[in-house]
Amino acid sequence: MLDTSNQSPKNTQNFKPLLKAIKHEWTLLLVATQFLTRLPVTPFRHYEPDWLHQSSRHFPAVGLLVGLLCAGVFWLTSSLFTPPVGAVMSTAFGIKLTGAFHEDGLADTCDGLGGGLTRERTLTIMKDSRLGTYGVLGLVSALLIKISLLASMPLFVAIVALIIGHTASRLLCISLIALLPYGGEIEHAKAKPMAQQLTAKQGVIASGWLVLGVILVLVLFPNAINQISIWQWVLVVVLGLIATDYMRRLLRRRLQGYTGDGLGATQQLSEVAIYAGLAAVLPF
Repeated sequence: MLDTSNQSPKNTQNFKPLLKAIKHEWTLLLVATQFLTRLPVTPFRHYEPDWLHQSSRHFPAVGLLVGLLCAGVFWLTSSLFTPPVGAVMSTAFGIKLTGAFHEDGLADTCDGLGGGLTRERTLTIMKDSRLGTYGVLGLVSALLIKISLLASMPLFVAIVALIIGHTASRLLCISLIALLPYGGEIEHAKAKPMAQQLTAKQGVIASGWLVLGVILVLVLFPNAINQISIWQWVLVVVLGLIATDYMRRLLRRRLQGYTGDGLGATQQLSEVAIYAGLAAVLPF
């Protein structure tokens, strides 16, 4: 008979690197949640600044969580009242949940790019905490468009839009970290560790969260999926990529790279683009 008494400790040792890696990814997910939302997170015993940069691969996961919660609010309020009320309430809930993190980036980007003629002046305006005309108009326009698009969709299509929109838009916005250098003033960056390039490993993990979101939608809302045509999904992809590429070109031309506010603006614009694709109807 074979003696297996010594195999158990060895197997335990083999699993230690895997368990350590899983624990590290969980920590990074908590860091991303703390950074992007107002959700309570257990304090970290030994925080390392580089974790914030590494946590960017889990930004779409936070988007998936936010999308699911906003979808729940939309379903509840739409059932109690009307879809327009549901659209307003879910949008307001999302703003509360994230502390208007991305909306603030959109407003600052609109102010900076609208009022600054030079790179230096643009960055100065974007650092100003006061809200200007361009910021107000950009923010109000984005909110009105999002609410109108969500209210125009069938109930469960809007729920799918919220889940996919929040997840995919955060994946698209962090893609600029891989496509552009950092364009702000590093000494004044709100999050200095974020001013680094996105690695291939981070990109794969971030994309995996979107795949998970799509699987959840397919499993939980098959009837809603049947209401969405193939050409609408094509529009979602095309419009999302166009919105992201537009921001990439704009930030490269005006700032020579991305900034934290620019990433927030990209998230907002690509989220609107995704909603537009799912809300679109054939013109004939």
